[in-house]
Amino acid sequence: MFEGLFQPLHMLVILAIALIFFGPGKLPELGSSLGKSIREFKKAVSADESNKVIEVKETQNPSDLSEKKTS
Repeated sequence: MFEGLFQPLHMLVILAIALIFFGPGKLPELGSSLGKSIREFKKAVSADESNKVIEVKETQNPSDLSEKKTS
């Protein structure tokens, strides 16, 4: 059923290593900063994609295409 790297036992081992390495007081802070950075990354990627769509729509104006054909 669970195949690959993210088996439940593997996740417990990773959590135990993180707990030993960072300590119980630092883990919530690390989790919140990781979540914040992922949200900011997604926001930046979606903003970049929406800018590309707007640029494509602006460059594909039908009047521009007809002027290029007649030139």
